[in-house]
Amino acid sequence: MPEKSRNALPSPSRRGVAALAAAASLALLATACTGSARSGANDDPNAQTTIAFWHGWSAPAEVEAIQANIDRFEKANPNITVKVVGNINDDKLNQALRAGGSNGPDVVSSFTTSNVGKFCSSGAFLDLKPFIEKSGLDLGRLIPKPMLDYTQFEGTRCALPLLGDAYGLYYNKDAFEKAGITAPPKTWSEFAKVAEKLTVPRGDGYRQLGFMPNYHGYETVVDHYMAQWNHSYFDARGKSNIAKDPAFKKMFTYQKSLVNSLGGFAKLERYRNTFGDEWGAKHPFQTGQVAMQLDGEWRLGMARDAGVGFEIGTAPMPVPDDEADQYGKGFLSGTIIGIAPQSRKQNAAWKLVKYLTTDTRAVVSFANAIRNVPSTFAALKSPDLKVDPGFRTFLDIARNPASNTPPASVNGSTYQTTLQDFGYQYESGRVKDLQAGLEKTARQIDTDIAQAK
Repeated sequence: MPEKSRNALPSPSRRGVAALAAAASLALLATACTGSARSGANDDPNAQTTIAFWHGWSAPAEVEAIQANIDRFEKANPNITVKVVGNINDDKLNQALRAGGSNGPDVVSSFTTSNVGKFCSSGAFLDLKPFIEKSGLDLGRLIPKPMLDYTQFEGTRCALPLLGDAYGLYYNKDAFEKAGITAPPKTWSEFAKVAEKLTVPRGDGYRQLGFMPNYHGYETVVDHYMAQWNHSYFDARGKSNIAKDPAFKKMFTYQKSLVNSLGGFAKLERYRNTFGDEWGAKHPFQTGQVAMQLDGEWRLGMARDAGVGFEIGTAPMPVPDDEADQYGKGFLSGTIIGIAPQSRKQNAAWKLVKYLTTDTRAVVSFANAIRNVPSTFAALKSPDLKVDPGFRTFLDIARNPASNTPPASVNGSTYQTTLQDFGYQYESGRVKDLQAGLEKTARQIDTDIAQAK
């Protein structure tokens, strides 16, 4: 999601304060939204009507791609006119859903997969089950399981995926060749050696850094790292599992060792502060300041548009040495789409949601236009999908059944933010005892979730 993420929240490193604000505003929806399929699904879907579709894209190419799909939908459904409103972030969306009324949206979308638990449990997004059953859709045969997982919460499916994001490893092939490295690393032990070998010091900084491991680095956040370990954020009772599941301790230990081996936290932070904007031409991978980068599929097109002076390689991120058979998986997220519970045109709205999320031509054309991963099996295999070897890496990650995303929670991304904040404290040395820190963080996560219910 190259452009949309500037205005929205597709991954934890870009959510930050905005995600907390979105989560806070969602709390108000628990009492304001109580929609059901029966409340507004009495409209005749074949009658002349106008529905409003609110989304977050704003770049000209993205807006054009959305409109092209809307034009095809209206041609196939001449009785339905779609009023499209773009550049809508979660705060604006939440305000409209709370206010209700005829000027609000009928179809709604969000880039914040971590808020699905809030959307579903509060009724901010309508339960789609009756519409799906009436349409006879077998979602398990249509959509990859990880994408189905992050669009429902505790059995309530209030959203469907509208394109996805897969995260993997970008590497500078020229730098690899110069360092005598013949292939991207597949395990974390290999990765540490490669990152060190690619690091070229200069004074008290770097001429080239093999990899920026700090949690404030672009996309190197806790849940992106954790996706490469077999892990469980919560136990069977819904309690935080981070202090009991050894995968978390292993990840934090590994990341801290990588920080130390590449120069230490303070030195890396000084270097990080020389980086250009994540979404501009001066991104550190694109300028050659770092030789390897964890990022989403959109980076490939952005780097080429920036005119990088080296050959780009892509691969899955490494996995632990004792989980080598899991190599190929990665972190997934994406755009979600649903129906506003206050809409009185829910049957017409469902027609649009179904079209945008399950029509192969619609999914493929949109994926091609904005360089995102298609969200249906048919689109992933479509001959019309524009695929080169670099982009295919991310399609394979999206299809991998072991690829994952953090589970939805009733308080949205709060538990992820809490764990991320702990990561900052541990990598910087402010917290010395890892196990004690994880136990304290787990208690805070449990307290926050209990208060949100």
